[in-house]
Amino acid sequence: MKLREYEAKKILREYGIPVPAGFLIRSAAELPAHLTGLGENIVLKAQVDVGGRGKAGGIVMADRNNAVAMAQDLFKKEIKGLPVREVLAEQRLEIQHEYFLSITVDRSSRQPLLLFTESGGVDIEITAKEHPEAIRTVIANPLMRDIPPFMIRELVGTAPKEIGPVINKLYRVFLEKDALLAEINPLVTTPQGVIAADAKLIIDDNALGRQGFAVNRDLTDREREAEKHGFSYVELDGTIGVIGNGAGLTMSTLDLIGFYGGKAANFLDVGGGAESERVMHAVRLVGSVPSVKVIVVNLLGGITKCDEVAKGIIAAGIPQKVIVRLAGTNEAEGRALLSEKGYEMLDTMDLVVKKAVEVAA
Repeated sequence: MKLREYEAKKILREYGIPVPAGFLIRSAAELPAHLTGLGENIVLKAQVDVGGRGKAGGIVMADRNNAVAMAQDLFKKEIKGLPVREVLAEQRLEIQHEYFLSITVDRSSRQPLLLFTESGGVDIEITAKEHPEAIRTVIANPLMRDIPPFMIRELVGTAPKEIGPVINKLYRVFLEKDALLAEINPLVTTPQGVIAADAKLIIDDNALGRQGFAVNRDLTDREREAEKHGFSYVELDGTIGVIGNGAGLTMSTLDLIGFYGGKAANFLDVGGGAESERVMHAVRLVGSVPSVKVIVVNLLGGITKCDEVAKGIIAAGIPQKVIVRLAGTNEAEGRALLSEKGYEMLDTMDLVVKKAVEVAA
């Protein structure tokens, strides 16, 4: 789960990383009480769960005279479709230079990967693409509680040595907060020293409880409903709903839909041994997606019984067309139940997907 900027900066502050003076407000009326602590020049930052908010108008510069009016305007905006309900009001920094510092997980070594470049800011992606040599990296063993001095020197290069302690502190944040990403962009030098002007922190979903989060905010309502039933579920942007059992079979169904020119609306794996009630919830969940025109149910019966699957499909009672491929345990019984109710069944995954793409079109 991605933390909002004010949440990430609170954690950085707790670990001794300097951040700008700032206050979270939920209405423009709250701002005047905090203006004295922010200085003459102010930055107003919309706290929305989306990237690229600066270019989308979610970060505005203000001063003490117009800050309230600009905050009012910001609260009226939508940033990439998301309403602004929280704003971080901060002192505007006198920036001398911007750097980029990030810690993530290196998939190859399965260890923390530290990245640093002297070209920080909003266009870091362009730097990474056009000048990859400008980004310095080191792999750290997670058993180390601190980054060794030689690694710090390798990362920092000719940048101010005051950045070294910030790297170590961010590394501790990464480890102790079960992070998948801990990033400061930009990390800036100012007359007052090195300061984290922005912060991004993504916590491993599996560790949210340990980190004190009761709800994963990154999940949609349907993804949260799927989690409640124990489904593996991901929302996509197509028109063909997909229900399978087993990640491999479900992914193959998605691949085949793409191969035949269709677009899947979701990935849903009901898991093994699914009984009728579980299948019913799965079909209703996929049927609740507004864009879904047709649903493919592609299940192989082993410990999953085809007659239980058929009962669940029938009980769901959704308006969309459901095209079914069942094979395995109690296949004949399942087919008989579905045939009696008029459901379309085909013998292979290939035929089912072709038909679904045709219906969706």
